[in-house]
Amino acid sequence: MMLTGAQIITEVLIDEGIDKVFGYPGGAVLNIYDALYKSSDRIRHYITSHEQGAAHSADGYARATGRTGVVIATSGPGATNLVTGIATAYLDSSPVLAITGNVGQPLIGKDSFQEVDIIGITMPITKHNYMVKDVTKLADTVREGLMIAASGRPGPVLIDVPKDIQTALCEYTPRQKPVRPAKILKKAAEADLERAAELIVKAQRPFIYAGGGVVIANAAPQLLEFADLIDAPIGLSMMGLSAVPADHPKNLGMTGMHGKFAASKVMSKSDLIIAVGIRFSDRATGSKPEFVRGRRVLHIDIDPAEIGKNIPAYVAVLGDVGDVLSRLNTRLTKQTRLEWEEEINGIRHCPDSRLEMQKGKLTPQAIIEEVRSRAEDDAVIATDVGQHQMWVSQYYRFSAPRTLVTSGGLGTMGFGMGAAIGACIGNNKKRTVLFTGDGSFHMNLNETATAVSNNLPLIVIIMNNNALGMVRQWQTMFFDKRYSNTTLNRKTDFVKLAEAFGAGGYRINNIGELDGVLGKAFGAAGPVIIDAVIDSDEMVLPMIPPGGTINDIILRG
Repeated sequence: MMLTGAQIITEVLIDEGIDKVFGYPGGAVLNIYDALYKSSDRIRHYITSHEQGAAHSADGYARATGRTGVVIATSGPGATNLVTGIATAYLDSSPVLAITGNVGQPLIGKDSFQEVDIIGITMPITKHNYMVKDVTKLADTVREGLMIAASGRPGPVLIDVPKDIQTALCEYTPRQKPVRPAKILKKAAEADLERAAELIVKAQRPFIYAGGGVVIANAAPQLLEFADLIDAPIGLSMMGLSAVPADHPKNLGMTGMHGKFAASKVMSKSDLIIAVGIRFSDRATGSKPEFVRGRRVLHIDIDPAEIGKNIPAYVAVLGDVGDVLSRLNTRLTKQTRLEWEEEINGIRHCPDSRLEMQKGKLTPQAIIEEVRSRAEDDAVIATDVGQHQMWVSQYYRFSAPRTLVTSGGLGTMGFGMGAAIGACIGNNKKRTVLFTGDGSFHMNLNETATAVSNNLPLIVIIMNNNALGMVRQWQTMFFDKRYSNTTLNRKTDFVKLAEAFGAGGYRINNIGELDGVLGKAFGAAGPVIIDAVIDSDEMVLPMIPPGGTINDIILRG
């Protein structure tokens, strides 16, 4: 059948199982939006308040569901407004397909109205990108883009479609079902698995360091079986937090700059770090020479670029981490390390391994723990970036994979609102909670309109300290309390703001108000914004200073 390029884009998305897309219309994508309108019984488009919010929504959708998120934007400023969202997805390996319109091919390169080289701009922050110059190649390009976004180490792909390609006619043949073959596993070499198994058996104090790659690969069951087989504790990166239930006996919690004392201390005592789906960022390792001193590293990852990039690997196993762990589990017999377990328990129960909650005060810990007591185990918890993000990582007890949606690699303030919307939509509009700060929320609060328009059961909790809290904390610790531009002194009334958007609005000033307000919020059908007023001097602790080690850890403010 003969279809226009715009119709082909829509049909391919539907054929490939995409039933939800996010975006914002404009002149260079009018034909695509017309095609979406005509097919609205088969594919739902969610309009956001800003293209950046749309990109974050597609990303949040992808993280919460494991399916590729799709975002559409017009040329010029519409396309460039996607850039931060694309970069956020790229740094956290999230499968997103961005489709942008562009001016017609005869106008490209002539500084035409709303023309920009989005291919050149996004080349460093996409797995791959395309400009389609032949309508007969459009269908295969969209299919290939979806495949690349989801395969191997996932990531964003961008397809730029000039207007004349959208209007050109072409014969279209739907692809036969099944749409795509089953996931193609990147298989590890047998020799590498053998070396890894030998290294594990010889270790006396192994430590499993698991990251976001475990969540992406849906490999949590294999990881838990592996930990039990080799009798090793598990420490998690922030991106890996939801991979292991918080109450699992092997789970010591998050490691790194703001990680649990026990997790970082036990890691420092180990003789073998088994890194699974991890990239060893600077916030996670601190001093890299000290991080590896006296211990070997077994690195399991699907991406060869990660091996040796930050930390040298004594043995590396390249492959899908779920498949690698499954095959290692068949090679290993049950091991018991009583001395190591005894040493771990001595550290786990050390008084300095946690900070006691301040009774009778409205603290971030109190708020987070009260939310956890009300939320379902599979509720998605989204965050923006800053102190509140670290408090959630420290205090929220995750029970299931894909329940934490946060920007780890790029650290994008303003990510949370769009991402929470996408996650909520992806999970069939189940109740979702966004923890944010007054600084982060101000960046993309316009997406409240999107949440209200779609009547999403989204609870937004603003940790309002009237400051850019994390930067202020660093200024306190390392800049002699010179609070340059971090005390905000904004007059925003978040309760009135919520009501102006059509959402519920509440304020919590003290611990006595917490229970009642959360009861109302969890009982609401639509969006609720809660202004939780906290002390501007609240700090995220423990903290290992930049470039430091566990010996430099700061436990008290």
